[in-house]
Amino acid sequence: MTRFPYLRQDFAASLVVFLVALPLCVGVAVASGVPAELGLVTGIVGGIVTGLMRGSSLQVSGPAAGLTVLVFEAVSEFGLPLLGVIVLAAGVLQLVMGVLKMGRWFRAISVSVVEGMLAGIGLVIIAGQLYAAAGLKAPSSGIDKILGLPGAAATALGSIEALASLAIGAGTIAVMVGWKKLPKKAQTVPGALAAVILATTVTLAFSLPVATVEVNGLIDSIQLPGPDAFGELAGPAVIGTILAFTLIASAESLFSAAAVDRLHDGPRTQYDKELMAQGAGNAICGMLGALPMTAVIVRSSANVAAGAKTKASRVLHGVWLLLFAAMLPWALALIPLPALAGILVHAGWKLIPFRGVVSLWRAHRGEAMILVVTAVAIVTVNMFEGVLIGLALSVIKTAWETSHIKLEVIDKGAGPIQAYLSGNATFLQLPKILDSLEALPQDRPVVVDLSGLHHLDHACRTALETWAERHSTAETEPVKVTGPVEATSTEHA
Repeated sequence: MTRFPYLRQDFAASLVVFLVALPLCVGVAVASGVPAELGLVTGIVGGIVTGLMRGSSLQVSGPAAGLTVLVFEAVSEFGLPLLGVIVLAAGVLQLVMGVLKMGRWFRAISVSVVEGMLAGIGLVIIAGQLYAAAGLKAPSSGIDKILGLPGAAATALGSIEALASLAIGAGTIAVMVGWKKLPKKAQTVPGALAAVILATTVTLAFSLPVATVEVNGLIDSIQLPGPDAFGELAGPAVIGTILAFTLIASAESLFSAAAVDRLHDGPRTQYDKELMAQGAGNAICGMLGALPMTAVIVRSSANVAAGAKTKASRVLHGVWLLLFAAMLPWALALIPLPALAGILVHAGWKLIPFRGVVSLWRAHRGEAMILVVTAVAIVTVNMFEGVLIGLALSVIKTAWETSHIKLEVIDKGAGPIQAYLSGNATFLQLPKILDSLEALPQDRPVVVDLSGLHHLDHACRTALETWAERHSTAETEPVKVTGPVEATSTEHA
């Protein structure tokens, strides 16, 4: 026991994480348009393989709701056989980035972009799973899912089967929401698992006409990528999807790691090693034709709250998933699909930071706009381009804010006019600077003081020199430029 001083705590925590992960693994797989068993495969790899590697000791990895939309789009466009190659390539990229020590760079991504990404994903998940809860086929694009909801509601109201399916889905959500209000002893069983068990029991007891999970068998569901699939890697659309998988999975995992570090006092995350651990897990998932993985904050926080002390808890949770998939596959066939849809609707709702948007709007409206635009772009365009739009807006906003400049003109009526420039003089503010300087009287000497500038880029320096030369012609009074950057400017007398 001395070699494993926390075995009891880790064992108990692993069972809790297993019970939390089981319905999510199955639900994410079904929502992604792949066999349910592939979600379990990713959970197993995330627990045993990624769990054994160094990085974040208490973070738990597996299939995540945040990648559901992207996986569904990839499977719809390229087919299931190519999914494994895409996940494998993304995993290799993560390994390379980890070796190059790029893990910490992902922490530089604007939080507003990440939250906007999750909000957009949440909206698409909710819209898509409302169709699934009614047993209807959802449109392919995010905007069509949302616009088609009124018609889907009218269709569902005219069908007994759809209403029964919706009742199971709504009941699942109600149980998950109300479960948190029960005594803590009752909450030992995770709400998602309790909701699925109750939904399954009700469906069987009343013989409801509700679709259930299709079971293919663990071995039959695994599809190793063939040579033909690797030949399609050169396609621009495939490359874009690989980059999207890599960016989103890495950002979500490392942001989750930062959040988990705030929940415990144990060893801190080694970000480059965690990125390599995620890459190794995704590479193996890709070779098995399974779903991509990320670190999942829901499972990770459950792991910490359950008293886990070492990585043994997450490894054991992967072992329990493996035993379940091998010994109890028939249990999957009993799970109603609308119950899984209800779990995903609940998960999608939690991805949308409603309170965060309000508080952000009050304090930083620019960041709030980036969050909202990123979310809307993901819904209306697609995942990859939506994230790129968010990143571009974040860069533009940062560039604009860092180029703030102030021009103060002091004219005492006699002697030269004093013009004080402070802040950052970049090309973005060049029109404002020149308009102000050119508005100064042409028949008076001017002293331009640059001592308050933190930065003077080449475009502004050249423009100032040109203006000084033009202002200092024979017909006008001279301009004198002073300050720490005067060596790079020109003094005219």
